[in-house]
Amino acid sequence: MSNSATDRAPVPQTIWAARGRHTGPAPEDVVRRTLRERRASGDLDDFSEPPAPEGSTDRVFEARWRAGGTITVRARLTLVSVPERPEHEWTLVAEAERLWEEAWPSPATLFWPESGSAAEDGEWDHHPTVPGLRFRQVNALPLDDKEMRRRLRDAAREAWCVNLVVHEAMTPDERGRLPLARLLPPGLRHRVIEHRATPQQFRAVNWALKDLGVQVPRGGAVLLPPDPTPSGYDRQAYAVRSVFLDGSEPAELVTALRDFVALSRPRPRGLGEALAGLRDNWKLMTPQEELERERRRVERYREALEAMTKSRDLYREAAEQAHEALAAYRDTPLPVLPQQQARNQSPLQQLTRTFERLRLPSRGQRTETPGPAPEVDPDPEREPEGSDRV
Repeated sequence: MSNSATDRAPVPQTIWAARGRHTGPAPEDVVRRTLRERRASGDLDDFSEPPAPEGSTDRVFEARWRAGGTITVRARLTLVSVPERPEHEWTLVAEAERLWEEAWPSPATLFWPESGSAAEDGEWDHHPTVPGLRFRQVNALPLDDKEMRRRLRDAAREAWCVNLVVHEAMTPDERGRLPLARLLPPGLRHRVIEHRATPQQFRAVNWALKDLGVQVPRGGAVLLPPDPTPSGYDRQAYAVRSVFLDGSEPAELVTALRDFVALSRPRPRGLGEALAGLRDNWKLMTPQEELERERRRVERYREALEAMTKSRDLYREAAEQAHEALAAYRDTPLPVLPQQQARNQSPLQQLTRTFERLRLPSRGQRTETPGPAPEVDPDPEREPEGSDRV
């Protein structure tokens, strides 16, 4: 799981996105042929194949159409070759002008053939990471319990897909063995991987689902939790108790699927990059859109120039104020510190100031009262009393 801020952003509800693998030869030829047929039939307004970046082997296709006759949809398909294998991974992102409706045509069938006579035409619907899994088909769970557990765990990690596990209450007839995807709305049909457990695999499939925190009801279905799981997600809320495999429309299952894909959840790994490619590198424009794009570009240049001019004026004003402050600073004499004044005097001046400090006070100045003077003998020749003369 990606840790980037872009990939953790919620998936916009105007987006239809899917990933898969094409295992046949020359998938770009299949896409070109399909797009030409859709444009000729009026399903597409137009399509284009922008040039790939220099040194890149990726193929990019763009198409636009009007869902419901009025809502413009822009879609971008990217083909990337798989190293050391004759396969291609594909990423398809479509964005509508308003919230996506599941009744609209599936973008997958506007780039890929829904069914074709050539064998390679039908090889585009493989799961992007787990071998053996396919859209539009019933994917029987392995008989080995550990292999079943591994497959469900690996499939649940691919957040581009919706993984549906169905348990057969009894062995179905021919109608019941058909994939449920054909009964789903077009917008859900090519995003769902249907895993099918036989009646005898009820305990084994629930053991395999234990790590994912969900259980499939007997004769019902469960949707595997998305990865990354949104906060507050209720793992038990997307279990359908009864799915009748008799060819009738599974209304309860369709409701659960519709609520599931409408969850506000973080973007799966790679969707942020694919969506940025659709929005930022879009080439298929009408003349009116090109004119609007150039107008927006001119407006951005004008705003940038205005911001630069304002910044230049502010810088000039600040520079002028700094020069004025510097000139005023230079014209103001600096105060002389006592230490500096003492250092600037000559030795004779210092000696003179020292004598001035030692000079006796003048008559007019107050002096301190002297202490008692010592007694002086008036007759220095007189011998002191008590002395003996020889």
